[in-house]
Amino acid sequence: MKAILLLEDGTVFKGKSFGAEGIRCGEVVFNTSMSGYQEITTDPSYHEQIITMTYPMIGNYGTNELDWESRKLFCAGFIVKENCPYPSNYRNQDSLSDYLKENDVVGLEGIDTRSLVRHIREQGAMKGIISSTEQRIGVLKKMLDEYPGLVGRDIVKNVTARRGYKWRKGTIDVVKNEECLPKTRYKVIAYDFGIKQNILRLLRSHGCDVEVVPAKTPAEKVLAKKPDGVFLSNGPGDPAPVTYAVENVQKLLGKVPIFGICLGHQILSLALGGTTYKLKFGHRGANHPVKNMDTSAIEITSQNHGFCADLESFKGLDVEMTHINLNDNTSEGIRSKKLKAFSVQYHPEASPGPHDSQYLFRQFIDWMKK
Repeated sequence: MKAILLLEDGTVFKGKSFGAEGIRCGEVVFNTSMSGYQEITTDPSYHEQIITMTYPMIGNYGTNELDWESRKLFCAGFIVKENCPYPSNYRNQDSLSDYLKENDVVGLEGIDTRSLVRHIREQGAMKGIISSTEQRIGVLKKMLDEYPGLVGRDIVKNVTARRGYKWRKGTIDVVKNEECLPKTRYKVIAYDFGIKQNILRLLRSHGCDVEVVPAKTPAEKVLAKKPDGVFLSNGPGDPAPVTYAVENVQKLLGKVPIFGICLGHQILSLALGGTTYKLKFGHRGANHPVKNMDTSAIEITSQNHGFCADLESFKGLDVEMTHINLNDNTSEGIRSKKLKAFSVQYHPEASPGPHDSQYLFRQFIDWMKK
């Protein structure tokens, strides 16, 4: 079956359909990871995005129920150069195509993904529509013109938990095949703006009693639970319209240690008085170099964001720069010792990606300990 991708500037890519049938709109982005496609598609930060994988063959190790990072697939579409229809791995339960089909995600293969990625790098991330049913450009263009895009919209409300819950699972030691579940010593309230499960696993494996709360939970209710620390999760879209989260964080500053990741970093930045802006094509992949300003060490990090905190906006504020992106010198981490808050733009929990930055979870524990 034929499938088509139409970008908002009129560029068209035609290939073959796999996964679910249908039509989806979203922001077209690319990810440079060689593997980890299942964790990527279940990351809520990709809500309303059409993901293009730069690695040429995807799906060779299949999919399984253990590699989910949330309750469902949140991406709008999935594009690869070549989909592997015959995966080979002892953990495999479903092919990538069947996995996408069962979870209602439209896939496109057989296009020149190098050309698409170069186009996005030069022109910037843009709105697009992927279709395996409708092929008429005029019809698709009209549908795409009606899609509002991500800027200025709160889409966190579409991915956050409807009600709070306790998290009890830890990380798995693959060598010993044991779950890491130490005795809990610190109570952590985690705001769910689109949280990945490996964040929760790492918090639990660092001795935290973790309770997840919806994005709009008032700061007063959080403080009433008497937590030792508050965590601000990753999530999708533009941070600026998520005003309720910014206001709640402002009420929490100075009262309890705060640790933020990705969207949580942007929300903390706004709460501290900074501003954010949209990157040209964002940072997405598992190989982005970041410099730790405290130690000068270079960390290879997993990233997924299209918006960024403005470094210039922190001048004159009680904010230290802790991490810098070495590709474009954008903000990757901040800290306010006085207000007991710190955050990073990248994903120290990885999944997928390297583990260079997991020390940040220990840093959060140290702040709560003090």
